[in-house]
Amino acid sequence: MAKRIEKPESVKTKRSDVEAVRELNSSYQAMRSEIAKVIVGQDAVIEQLFISLLSRGHCLLVGVPGLAKTLLIKTLAEVIDLKFNRIQFTPDLMPSDITGTEIIEEDKKSGGKVFKFVEGPVFANIVLADEINRTPPKTQAALLESMQEHKVTAAGKTYTLDEPFFVLATQNPIEQEGTYPLPEAQLDRFMFNLWLEYPSFEEEKQIVKSTTSQYVAKLKHVLSGDDIVDYQDLVRRVPVADNVIDYAVQLVAKTRPKDPRSPQFIKDWLTWGAGPRASQYLILGAKTRAILNGKYTPDMEDVRAVAIPVLRHRIIPNFNAEADGITSVQIVEKLLA
Repeated sequence: MAKRIEKPESVKTKRSDVEAVRELNSSYQAMRSEIAKVIVGQDAVIEQLFISLLSRGHCLLVGVPGLAKTLLIKTLAEVIDLKFNRIQFTPDLMPSDITGTEIIEEDKKSGGKVFKFVEGPVFANIVLADEINRTPPKTQAALLESMQEHKVTAAGKTYTLDEPFFVLATQNPIEQEGTYPLPEAQLDRFMFNLWLEYPSFEEEKQIVKSTTSQYVAKLKHVLSGDDIVDYQDLVRRVPVADNVIDYAVQLVAKTRPKDPRSPQFIKDWLTWGAGPRASQYLILGAKTRAILNGKYTPDMEDVRAVAIPVLRHRIIPNFNAEADGITSVQIVEKLLA
């Protein structure tokens, strides 16, 4: 597991934030090139995954089976040289199957019995929670606690997870029988809700050619866990103009039906709007997108670019919207327009 080791000041490379932005931009382009050896297309999703990682957020991926969700996450972990674990969520999965459990073993010195904590799959840098809505709320909550606190509590002891810690949960939008949908309060803990679309005709041809031959891509490590933590700190230092913050906060406020600034279609189509966490993630996402594209401060266009994945799972359409065939994405798009 990639552990963060603090180097003495004499060893640390002193660089300005401007130089760090340039290095990140260069590393990001190299990382995209490496991922493209395995993943065909999905450019927007790859960018949004990396934005979420650098913002210290988590992602919920929604897509039908066979769109390479698991392969995409595994490839991302390999390119960044991070420990990756996959958890297949099932109805009989227990919280201890995620966080770990205590076992009794013999102490060779004393000959007595002692308890030993065996770490669960959540002890990794990137955790893929496959089909998170297949398991009961008690087990979902065990993972969501780790996402929020970056800690695991077992038998009265608290264990800190290594940084960076990034959770990607997947859901299948088709098969909903026997599932336990995530409550809105738990959905709110995910920075982005990303929908994977079907590939284009040309992309699917390329996928078939590469996956039905003997071709095996050799991936290079572009970044380390320490690099990611440094860049996460860099994102927090990126300055933001007041008018950009005003725009993000006003955008979120307009999703609330009872807010006097919200337009009439919001009052007609929404039961609930987004909370303050949406405003925070809009700014963090905009800051990260800006430096990934070589800019030193975000503008309103960066906020607009991350608005749909930030807001689509935080607003709740009502019966009127369903009757009119209006989705949450269409409501956000109308708000942006």
